[in-house]
Amino acid sequence: MNPSQTAVIVIPARLSSQRLPRKMLLAETGRTLIEHTWRAAKASRRAVDVLVATDSDEIAAAVRAFGGAAVLTSPEAPSGTARIVEALPRIPEASVIVNVQGDEPELAASAIDRAIELLDRCPEAGVATLVTPLRGRDDLADPAAVKAVLTPWRGEPAADDAIGAAVPDAWRAVYFSRAPVPAARDWSDSLLAAKPPLYWQHVGLYAYRRSVLEEWNDLADSRLAALESLEQLRVIEAGIPIVAGAIDHAARGIDTPKDYAAFVARYRAT
Repeated sequence: MNPSQTAVIVIPARLSSQRLPRKMLLAETGRTLIEHTWRAAKASRRAVDVLVATDSDEIAAAVRAFGGAAVLTSPEAPSGTARIVEALPRIPEASVIVNVQGDEPELAASAIDRAIELLDRCPEAGVATLVTPLRGRDDLADPAAVKAVLTPWRGEPAADDAIGAAVPDAWRAVYFSRAPVPAARDWSDSLLAAKPPLYWQHVGLYAYRRSVLEEWNDLADSRLAALESLEQLRVIEAGIPIVAGAIDHAARGIDTPKDYAAFVARYRAT
């Protein structure tokens, strides 16, 4: 692989969690949650290394105990991306840095690879992310399900079922919101079944060009990002193109005791 195309995965992991205390170190399966996520990330065929960026000596020690690498960062980091930016000088040289959330132990390695490949295919993009079709009205109305407004990436064929054209494989992110967007003037439930989809749910995985992260702290503040509590809007407001690729299903993140219990049950059933 050409060194200019190498990718490194960084997993931000903080110890405190309001809804599920110390969740990164939960180990009812015999492995900590952070180890499960690390193992899932290690299965990527495109990334050359996986690193954990954490605010906790305990998490760092746990990572090193199972053979992983960890760097310590400030507990004051406001987001996972900010934690990665702080760790950037200690991250191995690579042109792409992938942010994988520590509470997604079932994230498919193919999803990680897809985000990396999108940056290969779309050299104008500074960031790649993923989306999945949103088909339920409850999800559309749920502020926790972040919606993405997309348009076909320039050069990708526009989809038109009437003539059998191919669905675009790469999309440009226009906006992200917790609101049900795009808003239909005349609503019909059939809109949720449109092909290609009109409604997309964002999958919180990002592949950044290293150059974007190097300039991260210089990006202007975004009122929209603050309003929606969505840091990706800061990227859009800065004029950095975000390319999105579709996957069939989002990984199940772990935010609550119920989420973790369900994960443990699925793991034991395999």
